[in-house]
Amino acid sequence: MPQTLTARRLLTPQGTIDHPVITIEDGLIQSIESAASSSEDTTLTSTFLDVHTHGAAGRDVMEGTPATFATVNHFLATRGVGQYLPTTVTAPVDKTLRSLEGIADAIESPTHGAATPIGIHLEGPFISHAKRGVHPPADILPPSIELFDRFQQAARGHIRLMTIAPEISGAVELIEHAARQGVKLSLGHSNATTPEALAGIVAGASSATHTYNAMRPLDHRDPGILATVLDDDRLFAELICDGVHVAPELVRLWLKSKGVDRAILITDSMGATGMPEGTYMLGTFEVTVANGRAISNGHLAGSVLTMDRAVANVQRFTGASLATAVGLATANPAKLLGVDLALAPGRAANFNRFDTSGQLQSTILCGQQV
Repeated sequence: MPQTLTARRLLTPQGTIDHPVITIEDGLIQSIESAASSSEDTTLTSTFLDVHTHGAAGRDVMEGTPATFATVNHFLATRGVGQYLPTTVTAPVDKTLRSLEGIADAIESPTHGAATPIGIHLEGPFISHAKRGVHPPADILPPSIELFDRFQQAARGHIRLMTIAPEISGAVELIEHAARQGVKLSLGHSNATTPEALAGIVAGASSATHTYNAMRPLDHRDPGILATVLDDDRLFAELICDGVHVAPELVRLWLKSKGVDRAILITDSMGATGMPEGTYMLGTFEVTVANGRAISNGHLAGSVLTMDRAVANVQRFTGASLATAVGLATANPAKLLGVDLALAPGRAANFNRFDTSGQLQSTILCGQQV
């Protein structure tokens, strides 16, 4: 039986529709029309696309089990996420291979009415020891086309994004190889100089992983990878907007530098997200969460951020409009991956509803409120 969805406005990548009347049947959009007026004072948008998350609700995606993804998929949906990339962390090769197989199973068996994993973000092992953060040093490996192909085979072709440090021997060749397969490459966990970062871009890199974090610091005479990320219009740039990883002043600099078309909000969330303070696992190592910080061996270890909070924070830190903030969590990651999030007849009825203050009010997936 058809149902109707109304709001004050609908934000789409193509523009704004005032007083939308959306007809939904069998989980699909049947029509979108504009009424003369509506009593609704809310805003509808696409659901979020998080290209960098390690888990939530007490579960880590590298567990790779159906129970893990049932929990994570449901939790993310309650925070406005419609699609996401489960993200690995550096681990022993055999463990990574098993995790990739389990994640591939989840991608091929999506949970109805919950967030959908649409590909894998491989973060590590091809990263810099100097900027490894919490990634276990014993498991960091030099870039290897042979090993990447083993990972992609285990993932059944579902690796869609890979973080890599471009300065390591063999990295440029691996970037070229993976890019030819349609994988998007993201520069990160890197101590690269400017020439090394530029070489990665020329080889095919198109994004940067959690800008500012685990990157060679900026120097006015030795600008390095960070300056390249902020300055080069060929790169998208992720950012963890939780007020912990990056100060508000530098959030503003990031948005000014990358603009509304190249800045991407991520969560980098880990299993403690949505859970009480305590000790949780990230890949193969323990992380302690207290006072909103996830810490392992003195380093930040992912975050407990949710995407609805990231969208709210970027509005608060920068003065960005709701439309701009939502675009950083929808249209931009979709452009990076080549995903179509169009809200149009025949497409899944996936919407986020926001109140007048720009806070997420509810999420609708396939026509049903989560």
